[in-house]
Amino acid sequence: MDTSPNIFSKQSRFYFWTDLIYKMARYNLKIIFAGRFIWFVLAALLFFILLSINVVFNTPGYDSASVYAILFFPGILLVFYPTVFGIQSDADTRILEILFGIPDYRYKVWMVRLVMIFLLTWFFLYLFCWIGYYGLIPFPVFEMSWQLMFPILFLGCLAFLVSTIVKNGNGTAVVMIIIGVLLLMFSDALSRTQWNVFHNPYSIPEKMNEMIWAQVSQKNRLFLSISSVIFFLGGLTNLQRREKFLK
Repeated sequence: MDTSPNIFSKQSRFYFWTDLIYKMARYNLKIIFAGRFIWFVLAALLFFILLSINVVFNTPGYDSASVYAILFFPGILLVFYPTVFGIQSDADTRILEILFGIPDYRYKVWMVRLVMIFLLTWFFLYLFCWIGYYGLIPFPVFEMSWQLMFPILFLGCLAFLVSTIVKNGNGTAVVMIIIGVLLLMFSDALSRTQWNVFHNPYSIPEKMNEMIWAQVSQKNRLFLSISSVIFFLGGLTNLQRREKFLK
């Protein structure tokens, strides 16, 4: 029995869905990054290179903790714009009116967008880690990129939540900068606890047992993960308030 039509049909469906997913991803990326995606990637890469040069010339005996620190801020730069200005971008392009016109569609759209934002951020951080591996010192690349995503996920979901409350990109940016400054101010006081957002699992304090520090790091990652889920769900819940967004 000739099964070529069925094979052709399966291939057609495969190419159809592949093309559809590609077009959807490309379309959402344009909306998320407002056509400026490549510039943010280049800015993050430049920032990483400058920080690396500074560490090489000014930090003798740099280690994995130093690499974690210089990779942290490029990751924040990658995730900052799409999460802070996403709602305002939808409002400016009148996409919010379409999203609110279709029941529950806005949840699906923003769930997909946030997943894409964080996956892309992880992908580029992974590439930056390989650059650091060959340009600075050898370290576990996958583990480094994975550890970096916990605080970046926390800050990204928090920015999304704030953006659904403020509903203005510039206002959200100001609020997030204030929150970031406050978190930095308290980071030293919380440096040995699991509540520090800027916790560096590779920077073991003096006179602290490595096993204890590993437990602190695990609790910190659990705290950041749970908080990220709460912020994400809070942002989606705020999207129910149609009258607050469409004025």
